[in-house]
Amino acid sequence: MEKRNDGFLINKQESDKDYIFGIRAIMEALHADQEIDKILLNKEQSSELTKELTELARLKRVPVTKVPEGKLNRITRKNHQGVVAYISSIAYASLDNVVDTCFSKGVSPLILILDRITDVRNFGAICRTADVAGVHAVVIPERGSAQINSDAVKTSAGALNYLPVCRSKNLYYTVKDLKKMGLTIVSVTEKTDRNIYSADFSAPTALIMGSEEDGISQELLGISDEYVKIPMKGHIESLNVSVAAGVVIYEALRQRSI
Repeated sequence: MEKRNDGFLINKQESDKDYIFGIRAIMEALHADQEIDKILLNKEQSSELTKELTELARLKRVPVTKVPEGKLNRITRKNHQGVVAYISSIAYASLDNVVDTCFSKGVSPLILILDRITDVRNFGAICRTADVAGVHAVVIPERGSAQINSDAVKTSAGALNYLPVCRSKNLYYTVKDLKKMGLTIVSVTEKTDRNIYSADFSAPTALIMGSEEDGISQELLGISDEYVKIPMKGHIESLNVSVAAGVVIYEALRQRSI
């Protein structure tokens, strides 16, 4: 363990682990507006100080998940005091600002929504493609998404240092807001007969890619405007989500380059 210039206690291998621990250290990080992905709190722990931490996290819009003490012990054997916080390697952007900026510049927004993409390498690869192809922002949920750590930044080949990433408390309401802003919501799913080449991606568009396990959630499918799939001719019935995202994103880029 070592002490940084700002006094926070950091695990010696933070470049690999990307976390801090201890109630006071995490509260100081929150007060300093340090970007934190999530906080894990011992579910058996209850005190005035942990209540203060939880309330501060709520005000800072940082998700808190209650977990067994064993999970915290597997992260670190140091005196974590029942709480561990994962540090984000990026600063999150405002989706409203991204969309407003696009419209003010006369640009048709292209937003990529990732519904519960949990694999860090998939997430990093998707963001690398998104940046190269000119996607204006990637939207992820506060909970149930890959941690944006040093591995994600490395897999993205540094794209996460440039690509705006917006964190949503509830993707359902974020999608509804995007619809009100004039964006067409397009879900990429095999549950349709329409392929990606028949869609109009030149219009203001938000693409939704679903999780590696079960695709796009029913509630997001229910409020989407259009549904498209990637045509497949071989024996394998699906693509890795990062590959699938690349195919769709580049079809959007092709249409926008005509």
